[in-house]
Formats: sequence, structure tokens, C-alpha cells
Amino acid sequence: MNRLDMISRLRSESFDVAIIGGGATGLGIAVDSASRGYRTALLEAHDFAKATSSRSTKLVHGGVRYLEQLDLSLVTEALRERGIMCRNAPHLVSNLAFIIPQYKWWEGPFYGVGMKFYDALAGELNIEKSTRLNRTETIAAIPNVQQEGLLGGIKYHDGQFDDARMAVTLATTAAEQGAAIANYLEVTGFLKEDDTVVGVVAKENESQEEFQVHAKVVVNATGIFSDRMRKMDDPDADEKIEPAQGVHLVLDRSFLRGDSAIMVPHTDDGRVLFVIPWHDRVLVGTTDTPMQQAQLEPRPLPEEVEFILRNAGRYLQNNPSSEDVLCAFAGQRPLVHPGGKSGKTKSISRRHEVFVSRTGLVSVTGGKWTIYRKMAEDAMKHVIEVGQLAPQDCCTEQLHLHGYLDPSSLDSLDQDHLRAYGADAEQLKQIGEKEPRLAKTLHPALPYTGAEVAWAVRHEMAICLEDILARRTRSLLLDVKASCEAAESVAEIMANELSCDNKWVSSQVAAYREFAEGYLLKTI
Repeated sequence: MNRLDMISRLRSESFDVAIIGGGATGLGIAVDSASRGYRTALLEAHDFAKATSSRSTKLVHGGVRYLEQLDLSLVTEALRERGIMCRNAPHLVSNLAFIIPQYKWWEGPFYGVGMKFYDALAGELNIEKSTRLNRTETIAAIPNVQQEGLLGGIKYHDGQFDDARMAVTLATTAAEQGAAIANYLEVTGFLKEDDTVVGVVAKENESQEEFQVHAKVVVNATGIFSDRMRKMDDPDADEKIEPAQGVHLVLDRSFLRGDSAIMVPHTDDGRVLFVIPWHDRVLVGTTDTPMQQAQLEPRPLPEEVEFILRNAGRYLQNNPSSEDVLCAFAGQRPLVHPGGKSGKTKSISRRHEVFVSRTGLVSVTGGKWTIYRKMAEDAMKHVIEVGQLAPQDCCTEQLHLHGYLDPSSLDSLDQDHLRAYGADAEQLKQIGEKEPRLAKTLHPALPYTGAEVAWAVRHEMAICLEDILARRTRSLLLDVKASCEAAESVAEIMANELSCDNKWVSSQVAAYREFAEGYLLKTI
């Protein structure tokens, strides 16, 4: 993807569909729309997956909590989409075993039957069958689980992925299908004819120049900021979104020595808590805190951090403390509340909703990463109707995402962080072979090399240091301090690729380190 070429297309072409927002929802719609043959544009005000879509629990799952709430249609839909994601992007989605530790006699039959039902709802797309574990087997699976009072456990399976890498993959897939797509293009207004939306006014981040993008239909896929766009279209539009903050903490791998995740079924507020191995670290989360307003960079609240550490500590022999946290990050879910704001976000359904304004603006919100494809398919039904587009069948159920490799070809990449690049992994390795300076690891505590930095600039529209360290690689989330220490060398590689000077390097490093401070617990 070449950003300048894409912006040139956005300036000069007319489109059937213009999408505002480059998170999971917008990117999914771009892939769906372009793969049907519609002329498709996408504009992202910041970077792809800058906000909520890069700060998930990294799971592709049906939702065990929703099963307990008997929301069977939501679970069934998500399990089906989980299977489709595994099939279409095996390089990005992998099988992860979860253990539910059992400390009371009734938990065995309760969760055992529940997870068998979970398997049944997944049908032929199930990842792997759930099983009962005795005490010895449970300890073998998670050696440092709290052993006092442990009776056994239930083992089940869900999918795991890297959300930001998935977002970039969807962007690339959309571009391959013919979409014009670019980041750092802010939509500042709507174009209207006869009180109907017929395009947007876009402002380029660096030059601050504005230009118009014309389209038959405009889709608002801005997540937690969708009400802001709806009010830009119609100042009298009612508010639909109730942001809910989810916080995650990243710990050293020693806190979870096995390869299985732990699902904590009982926390203080009734939510499920996950302790998950991810990129040779341990990811613990999440919370569900009602927020008054949408924030691009939300920060963990002290009580949320304390809640996670306290509840995770009950299931680990070594209790983690705030000093053990390598990164603390927060994201806000765009929950759609049917009856106005309630302040009880954990009771709000994660279903997605599509709204069409009187001017024809199509807004899509709610949902979660697992069902991004289904959200896009549902949104396109409204898009086709509003824009009076010639109907074309959805083909994303069978569409392999960029980088797809047959699962048997992924064996050599299973333990390699390049697995998420799939078919592109070989080209990345060749960059390091041809340019030895890019073969060096960025930092002893990080798995990435300069080749991934160069690749992100050349092919993935990374234009600032944060893009590389926070999303193209996950350096920020894996270890904030290490990412800051690597910042200067990464900026120098970027400067060489972008033909920037030392002043640019210095300003980027300073800006990134200030930004990264927000992911350290000492700042909250």
C-alpha cells in the first residue's frame, strides 16, 4: 500500500462507498464492499486500529460470559465467525487452550456441561473439543496455578490473534480488492445535495490541506466516536453510544509458565477475567467501567489496576504487583444502549447495530472483533439500499485474507513472531539478508528486527514512530520501557526510508516517549 498513491486516488476518483474509520468495523466493510466490486474508499483520522481495535483481549471467541447469560444467538453467531476467521486467516488466528480451575465440587458439572454446549453451538467449525481435567492434569497445564483447594479443571479452546496486525492485514486485503484507503485523513464535514450525504470533506494530517471525496453512500464506522459523526451530520441526532473502558495489564511470562490460558469465572464484579499467554508475555484483563465520554487515549484507573491484580492473584501462586506490570493499556468499547445511558455496561449486549439517518448516513457500531465480518455484511445490506447500488453477493465468508498460507505451511512459523505475516514472512527475511543492518534485533527484550520497521514503512503506511512501536509491532504493549529505549534506532531506520533528517528523528523520539509514559503505571 502506497499512501501517496492512495491519497491521489481519493482526490481524483468518485466512489460508490466511502467509509469513515479504520478500525475493525470500517476495515471489514472496506474488504466486503471492494470484494463485491463496488468502488470503495476508506479514510482514517489517525492510524489503522489506533483506538479500541488495537486494545482488545486478543481473543477470537464466542464469549463464555454470554453463554452464562443465555444469549445463545450471540454466542452462536460469534462461534461461527470464529471458525470463519480461523479458516480464512490461519496465519493470524491460532488455537489457544483455556483452563477453568475448579475449587468447588459443583463447578465441575456446571462448567463441564456448559463448555460441551459451547462446543455444540460451534458445530463443524469448532476448534477442538472441551475436556475435564483432574487435579494433576490441571497443575501440569498451568504449573503455577493456585493449588490450595484445587480439585481439577475444565479445558476448552478459543482463538487468539494480534488485533493490530489483523487490522493492517484487512487494510492490505481491501487495497488488493481495489479499495482506495489511507490513514491520517480526518473527515471534517459532509458533502450534501438536496439534504442527502454524497461525500465527505477530508483534511490531510501533515499538510492540513482539505479536499473532497464523493460517494453514493457514506458509512460512519468510527466506533466510540460514531455519535460525534452522527451529530456532524445532524446536530439533533440522539446519542447511541455508552463507552465502557476495558483495561489490560501485561506481565512477564514467568507468571504463567504453561502454554494454556486461565479463565477466571468469578471476580468481584461478576465479570470473567482472562490470564493469557501472548507474544511471550502474560496478558491479564479485562475490566468494564462506564465512561462519561469517548477518549482516544484512555488511561487505566487505579481501582481497575488493583481489581485485576487482586483477582488474578487468587489463581496464581505468585501474586503480581504493580511493580511487575510491563504495560497497562485501556480501550473503550462502543456499546449501544437501547434505552439511554445506564451506568451498568457489563449488562449491555455486545450486539452490533446499524442506523441510517434521514440524510442517508449509514452508521455501524457495537459488536466486537470476532464478528467484524458479519457486521460488515449486515452493514452492506443497508449501504446497497441507501445508495441504490446494483446488488452483488457477499463473498467474504470464503475470502482468504492477505498473507494466507495453508495451515500445513505454517508449521515452520509456529514459534516465530513472523507467523502473522504469513506469505510475506519470506520477503521479510530476505530484507534482513540483503540489508544486514536491518537484521539486528531492535532491543534484547523485544523480538522484532529492523526488517519489520522497513517493511511497515514500505508496505503498511507507517509514517510515525508510534505506528511502528504501538501497532505494526507490539513493542509498546510488550514492554513500555524497552520500546522507549529502542525508539531512537527505530526512528533512524524510518528516517532512512522516508528521507527525513535528524531533526525529524529527535522530534519523533521525544513525542513517542511522552506518549508511552501513559502506558506506565507510575503515571496514573
